[in-house]
Amino acid sequence: VYDPGCDTEEIYERSVRDAIVRNVVQGYNGTVFAYGQTGSGKTFSITGGAEKFEDRGIIPRSIKMIFEGIKERADTHHTTVHLSYMQIYNNKAMDLLNRGKFARSMEELPGVTVHETEDEIVLKGLEAHPVTSSKDALNLLFLGDSNRESSETVMNPTSSRSHCILSVMLESRAHGSAIVTRSKLNLVDLAGSERVGKTGVTGTLLSEAKYINVSLFHLEHVIVALSERADHIPFRDSIMTMALKDSLGGNCRTSMLAAGHPAEVHLPETISTCRFAQR
Repeated sequence: VYDPGCDTEEIYERSVRDAIVRNVVQGYNGTVFAYGQTGSGKTFSITGGAEKFEDRGIIPRSIKMIFEGIKERADTHHTTVHLSYMQIYNNKAMDLLNRGKFARSMEELPGVTVHETEDEIVLKGLEAHPVTSSKDALNLLFLGDSNRESSETVMNPTSSRSHCILSVMLESRAHGSAIVTRSKLNLVDLAGSERVGKTGVTGTLLSEAKYINVSLFHLEHVIVALSERADHIPFRDSIMTMALKDSLGGNCRTSMLAAGHPAEVHLPETISTCRFAQR
């Protein structure tokens, strides 16, 4: 549990760096996702602030560590890195990297379809871009964030209206070996849960809020089913839970950041977030 005075560096070092990112470099899959009501600081924690270097978020810190880890193993392993960035908006998936271009509107973003095979989840239409440095990866992060859907609400002037999944995929091979080890780090920024009466949304924003809350409801059902070791896990109930199937139910080390709002007026939502985290 972190108090309101802690910074992103403390959260990253205690809950993400060694538990998740270091293991990805070693060949294990990892996921970090942020959950909580709108305005609680999820996106700031995941991507960081743009004004101060010390405010950089979990994504840029993780990317930096991945390339540092690759450099440390360069004498014994050859590793390639690819990156993809997907948005789920109103239960529709799309490629935020838009073939490496800025999008003038969301309609320009390529659509992504989610398919399930016997062995894996396939995201058709999602392009994986090769990156050779932290700078390359952060440039793609900036491009994707620029193409992401956000709107102003009463509770948050830059409310994220979509769920986003940034995936960093590694392929590593020891020198002199033909065996390739694949690992993936998923960094997930969930759209904020919200009570429409408090946020003051109407029209399109109200429709977005309904999609957001329904998809988070399905995510909670999946997590409850997993925690109870149920015979049936309802991954297929939404695009988001299907896309996160490997992260939640597969061979993956996962850490969830549950963000609560410190204001007393938001206490019911904060309690709800804490209960969700207990699952």
